Order: sequence, then C-alpha cells, then structure tokens
Amino acid sequence: MSTTGAAAAPSPGSRKSPGGGDPFAALGALPGVSECVESVRKAVDRVYGHRVMRRRSNEITSEAALRGARGSAALSGADWALEEVRRRTDFGGDDEARVMGAALRLTAEAGQLLSVWRQSPLRVLARLHVVAAARQEDAVGRPRQEGEAVDEPLIEAALPGAAEVSGRLEGLADLLVAGTSAPALVTAAVVHGELLALRPFVSHNGLVARAAERIVLVGSGLDPKSVCPAEVGHAELGRTAYLDAFDGYLSGTPEGMAAWIAHCARAVELGARESMAVCEALQRGAA
Repeated sequence: MSTTGAAAAPSPGSRKSPGGGDPFAALGALPGVSECVESVRKAVDRVYGHRVMRRRSNEITSEAALRGARGSAALSGADWALEEVRRRTDFGGDDEARVMGAALRLTAEAGQLLSVWRQSPLRVLARLHVVAAARQEDAVGRPRQEGEAVDEPLIEAALPGAAEVSGRLEGLADLLVAGTSAPALVTAAVVHGELLALRPFVSHNGLVARAAERIVLVGSGLDPKSVCPAEVGHAELGRTAYLDAFDGYLSGTPEGMAAWIAHCARAVELGARESMAVCEALQRGAA
C-alpha cells in the first residue's frame, strides 16, 4: 500500500514497520477500528449462539459457502440469483459461468488450505490461483511477470510492477508467518486489500483476494466453522462502496485504512446476518 506522506499508515507489505513494530497491530489501533472489531465479534457470536448451530452447523457452513461464492462472483461480474447457482451444474459455458465456477471452486478449496496458510501463505495464494484458473498455462499459479497483462476489470487502479509485487508479497507473507497481535478482522482486511492492490496474477485476483480474506477469518478462530461469509456482505454493499473503500486502502492514510477495515467489518456483519436468517429458516422448517 502507499505510505506517502508523514501521516501515512504503516505498510504491512513492508518487511518491517518503522521502529520494527507490528504494522498489523498499528492498524488495529486506528480510530474506530476497535469498535468495528467488537461489532464483528458480537455479530459472529450471535450466529454461533443460535440453537440450530448446535445441531446443524454443517448445513449452515455449506449454505454459507454457496452464498459466499455467489457474492464473490457477483463482484467479479457474474451476478447470478442464488437459485441459479444451485440449479446449474455446468460452469464452463461462457465468461460469467466460468467466473461463478471459479468462485465455487475457491470456496471449496479454501477450507483445505488452513494449515498450509500458517506456514506458507504464498503457496496457498499460488494454489488458489491454479484452482480459480482451472487451466494449464505458464502464467497460472505464479506471480505475473513484467509486461504481462492483468484481466481484472473491476479494479482500475495503477498496476504495480512485477518487482514491487514480488517484494510486497514476500513482506506480507513474512508478517503473516511471524504472527501479529492484531485482531483477525484487521489482518483479513489487509490481506484482502493488499492482494487487490497488487493484483499479483494475470487473472482472478479479486476472487483470490476474497478467498484469502475468508481463510484468515476462519484460520484465526474468529469464524472457525466458516458461517459468516464476508463475500455476501461485500456483494450486498455493492461495487461502488467496495471500490470507494478500496480507494481508502490505496491511499495508505490512517483515515483511508480505517475506512477499508470498517467496510470489511460491515461485510462480515452482513455475512453473519445472512447465516442468522438461514438458522431461523431451518428452525422454522422452511429451509
């Protein structure tokens, strides 16, 4: 992320923050962020406290995965009705179908990569891109090289060069492996934002970034059963709000970073609300 200006927030993509501290924790201390963290915790706890979760949590997880994939695909240009996603079996026909298929595959794969993420986030990101692309090409599963085009129409921000991408990815991975005292929400938001900013692959960067956000939320223990899909909230808040908040991340200012984290917090809360509705429907016997 940008760190221009004296008031800029510390960059998690750097190997060390000024003074050698924990840059994730510094972001967690920004004004308003602790309130976002607490609000998210309460929203997640409400879902986990629902009586249906004690008996049918696997069903809630499966439904959250489907709805999360639908939400992530919507942001990447495949805005399908949920019932259409349920009904379809062929996701290779056209561009929208391929985007939806990629989102579904990523959601299924993400849960299998939690232990690897703790040791090697870069391996996981490479694997996520392979799963999303679902085709064998030289550019699949590796960071893009200088001069390679990027297919990511939603994000129009300036594209960092390959050398910068490599350095920032390594710095981010080092920080993730080293660990942080920051809340999971903060770490997840930064991972999501940094991957959107870098767009390290030639395609599917948005889908991969949102899958990585989910991995952090689940692997951190905030949402261990993966029943509060942030992707649902991101889609519900809409593309315009998503891009406006992302501009805050790109700015690197404390206010911009706090706004991005708050946006991600609201997305998790809306994902939790979605699963609460599913719990209530199951309890009534309506789903």
